[in-house]
Amino acid sequence: MTTTPHHGPPPPGAGTAPAGPGTDLLDFLTLERVERDLFRGRCHAGLPRRAFGGQVAAQALTAAGGTVDDAWRVHSLHGYFLRGGTPGHSIDYRVERLRDGRGYTSRRVTALQGDEVVFTLSASFTRPEDIPGRQLAMPPTTPPEDLPGAFRAWAARDPEGYGQFEIGRVLDVRVAPVTWLARAGGTEQRLWIRSAAPLPDAPLVHMCALTYASDLMLAPVAALDVELPGVLRAGPDTAGHFLASLDHAVWFHRPFRADDWLLVVQRGPTAGDGRGLVHGEFWSRGGDLVASVVQETLLRPRRSR
Repeated sequence: MTTTPHHGPPPPGAGTAPAGPGTDLLDFLTLERVERDLFRGRCHAGLPRRAFGGQVAAQALTAAGGTVDDAWRVHSLHGYFLRGGTPGHSIDYRVERLRDGRGYTSRRVTALQGDEVVFTLSASFTRPEDIPGRQLAMPPTTPPEDLPGAFRAWAARDPEGYGQFEIGRVLDVRVAPVTWLARAGGTEQRLWIRSAAPLPDAPLVHMCALTYASDLMLAPVAALDVELPGVLRAGPDTAGHFLASLDHAVWFHRPFRADDWLLVVQRGPTAGDGRGLVHGEFWSRGGDLVASVVQETLLRPRRSR
């Protein structure tokens, strides 16, 4: 059964709306429901001629959440990027209902573009429990109000590249001055990020929004002493190196809003054998550790022609 198109905000869980014109982040997260467990969307570019992996992962999570009751919350997701999708072409998200338990519910999503699988996702949901916990203290960082918008600076350096990204229209990003610290073989970067437009009061929407944003800058952090294109810091364009996300995992710890500022602390503890690993922490403005992200990235010199 195909849903009837409408243009208002999608309700959480089942019944997501068709993708809109891309005027805000919510448009990039919503899908058309084609059948009970089949959803369809379109993805914009992340790099030239390659779909943005963060949007594919976020749409896959939207599809999984569309088959789970609103009372449940996703607590973790694990995904593999198998092929670089083609921007602007439709992607089908087929959901498998692996388990509906009393405490946890599991879904698997296969993202297909034509007959090719471009991404797979496993997601686990649970009911919120009011049990006390613990966490590390939030690291001190320059507040976002004291930092310039990153996309404007990137566009000035590269008007035909990163400045044209759809991402810059839907996310507000501020890179902290204490960034790219190379110590003992590792790298670190800190930045603030939020949706550029308000989002509805639906927890799944905010979790999908964080998933979208979480793939924006992880891959370059994997590079240790490699100067990268201006999307992350000033420096020469290294056409001689190739970066691509291989897999992606997110754990959600506490409630948050993706349209409020989130501090992202990203560290690359190791790189070698053509791959790099990056850990990311998402902190709310109030100091809550709300999510953790881990990604392995392809990191190798580009082959000479």
